[in-house]
Amino acid sequence: MADLNTKYLGLNLRNPIVAASSGLTDSLKNIVELDRNGVGAVVLKSIFEEQILLEADYRIKQAQKDEMTYADYSETLDYIDVHVKEKELTGYLNLIQSAKEKTDIPIIASINAITGMEWTSFAREIEQAGADALELNIFVMPFNQDKECGDNENVYYDILKKVKEQVKLPVSVKISPYFSNLGKVIKNLEANGAEGVVLFNRFANPDIDIHTMKVTPTDVLSHASDMGNVLRWMAIMHQRVNMSLAASTGIHDGEAVIKQLLAGATVVQVASAFYQHGLTYVLDLLKFVDEWMEGKGFNYVDQFRGKLSQASTENPDVYERMQFMKYFSDIK
Repeated sequence: MADLNTKYLGLNLRNPIVAASSGLTDSLKNIVELDRNGVGAVVLKSIFEEQILLEADYRIKQAQKDEMTYADYSETLDYIDVHVKEKELTGYLNLIQSAKEKTDIPIIASINAITGMEWTSFAREIEQAGADALELNIFVMPFNQDKECGDNENVYYDILKKVKEQVKLPVSVKISPYFSNLGKVIKNLEANGAEGVVLFNRFANPDIDIHTMKVTPTDVLSHASDMGNVLRWMAIMHQRVNMSLAASTGIHDGEAVIKQLLAGATVVQVASAFYQHGLTYVLDLLKFVDEWMEGKGFNYVDQFRGKLSQASTENPDVYERMQFMKYFSDIK
């Protein structure tokens, strides 16, 4: 049997398959089952800074309508703000502690951050609760035409630096591909202290129902075809940074796992496939990887990780080519 042991964010994983942050990783029951089925690590469902801020704002506005509980210069605002935060954060810390008690795999906490506000000090409590690492899920929608590209990028660096000031545990940053110079941003994240980067975020996107004439959401789950851009950038960045690289989005089967590892991924993160096939699907993925490695004569993952990255392949230009010139020229 092949040795699938992997080092990710300085942590020892029994294999490179990680349960991605999702609704499946917000309960102790599912985390224990994922561990039992053999997953290498679990990223907990993100706790959303934006959700906490909106909840606090709503509670404050409701209080302002009640003259019996609210008055100018009272401590009501501070109380509500602190109460909402403590309620959300306490439940999250309890999940971390319980998961560490019931499993033997690395538990990676996740914060969906939109600012570098003082609440990033919560990262210290995450560390004290026993989390093995922290994944910062950051996205700043680049639609503000009054801002320069660098202004948006600095938000990422600012959040990362402020979190790193709070903790000693390894920190990865989950990002989108929406940057004017993505490769430079990834290198800058490493320069600012990130131990890893996750490529890429999957977002809620709008669709239009032409029958009801309404704007509707697109599919929540990813598709196998969504993997292409992740594969491209994984291959490009392998050996160009020294930090861990996690592939996310479009990992639906064992073949996809192997492709990302060949491109240079340290680990792959899976969510949609677990929704579609159940948490036991980890076993199928591991079986496929093990049998493929045995068939190719590989005894451990590092023997083939990055073997087809841009730095290693005989045709590195293929990862930079964006047009379908050859494909369409062959069509008669």
